[in-house]
Amino acid sequence: QVQLVESGGGLVQPGGSLRLSCSASGNIFSTYFMAWYRQAPGKQRGLVASITSDNSRFYSESVKGRATISTDVVLTTMSLELNTLKPDDTGVYTCYIDFGSGRAWGQGTQVTVSS
Repeated sequence: QVQLVESGGGLVQPGGSLRLSCSASGNIFSTYFMAWYRQAPGKQRGLVASITSDNSRFYSESVKGRATISTDVVLTTMSLELNTLKPDDTGVYTCYIDFGSGRAWGQGTQVTVSS
């Protein structure tokens, strides 16, 4: 069984920065894809950023230029750094992993951008 644990959420002022982390544990032999999703209040969950085993990165238009996604060498720990935060960045950020033989979601961490 694979578990994902996120950390780093909280209340941040507009213009501030934060770093979210996701740590995977369990029977993971290889990871192909890791991603962060965000569910804003009253909206569907959407992809924010992702990274693949060949180091290809994707950023949604909403965070492009303000976000950096990174992982360790074996893709079991992932981070998302977000800068120049806006109120629209508010939501529950959830970590996702595709490790070939299965997929897993984290519990999510709340990020609130407000003054």
